[in-house]
Amino acid sequence: MKEQSPLSPARLIVCERHGRWAVLLQRKVAESGVRVCETRSLADCRAEIALSPASLAVIELPSINLSELLKTVRLWERDYPLLRWVAVADRSLAGYEWLLREAGAVHFTCSPRQVAPLAQLACRHLAQIPPPSLNLAERIWASLPWET
Repeated sequence: MKEQSPLSPARLIVCERHGRWAVLLQRKVAESGVRVCETRSLADCRAEIALSPASLAVIELPSINLSELLKTVRLWERDYPLLRWVAVADRSLAGYEWLLREAGAVHFTCSPRQVAPLAQLACRHLAQIPPPSLNLAERIWASLPWET
């Protein structure tokens, strides 16, 4: 397995339990060349953010432990100022939208049918982040047509 450089390009990271949002997003962003990085826990999501600190993280709202999520993203925002995050949730949690926006979420949706605006936001964010400067070996690895 290839080691990633400390300054990997920004990525679209999806943190959710079942993979539903990741699949929907991958379908919408496929044409732009963006790939979705899936994680299943906040700890795994943080590890991916540490590798790509200017990423966009899409975080599925848990039905419990919302206070832990809010504490976690507050730390992420402090440690990774270029990071942006989005909240996705079941319809039953729609009432939390403005709380999450106040906590720093740049977008919120409860509807898988509304994934297109989220995909557009992700593509815009990722396009604004300049790629890191790579040495020759890193440029070669990055140009390979398969994931290493």
